[in-house]
Amino acid sequence: MNKITVAIDGFSSCGKSTMAKELAKEVGYIYVDTGAMYRAVSLFCIQNGWMTDTDMDVVEIEKQISTIHIEFRANEAGKSETYLNGVNVEPQIRTLEVANGASRVSTLGFVRRELVRQQQLMGLQKGIVMDGRDIGTVVFPDAELKIFLTASPEIRAQRRLDEMAASGDIVDYEAVLANVKERDDRDQNRTESPLRKANDAVVIDNSNLSLQEQRQLLRTLFQQKTL
Repeated sequence: MNKITVAIDGFSSCGKSTMAKELAKEVGYIYVDTGAMYRAVSLFCIQNGWMTDTDMDVVEIEKQISTIHIEFRANEAGKSETYLNGVNVEPQIRTLEVANGASRVSTLGFVRRELVRQQQLMGLQKGIVMDGRDIGTVVFPDAELKIFLTASPEIRAQRRLDEMAASGDIVDYEAVLANVKERDDRDQNRTESPLRKANDAVVIDNSNLSLQEQRQLLRTLFQQKTL
């Protein structure tokens, strides 16, 4: 079976990471969570005081971007976790504050270029599943399988609310919905690598799909590309 590159793009809280992780585990590929990479940059900026709710110190972030190294390591259960400069930051990057900051730093061209550079190095040998906003259009435009995942904002907000509640975070639904819509607008209208569907991507709207239906559809698409 030929190894390929799988690029999964789409809106926030569509389940891109879950889809990518499951496929990678099933077929023995490497999984890279690019959203986690931007969250790690966001966390780094917040920790160093370069980003607040209302402002970003773009000059300082640009000065320091080359000092940020992100990698993924499997824990004892085999789950991939995010490391920022050698430190496990998986729990810290899953907050609403960091998620919102990730969307903001992703609009900075120099941040995107650095992370794209790191992502492309990870995928040189193929056999990789990567999800994000610009994987099929910028990072791997020649990927053999490209998926564009979408769902309604209301359903995505409820999914995120449920995820955060499971982690013990109590957040208002309307606030989460507003954040989802804000991120959609920012992702689609940024100057550098805006979120868009690659011409050859397969669109999957999972608003009303069960997880089993989604898994079967992805498995079929993958098999078609690797025969």
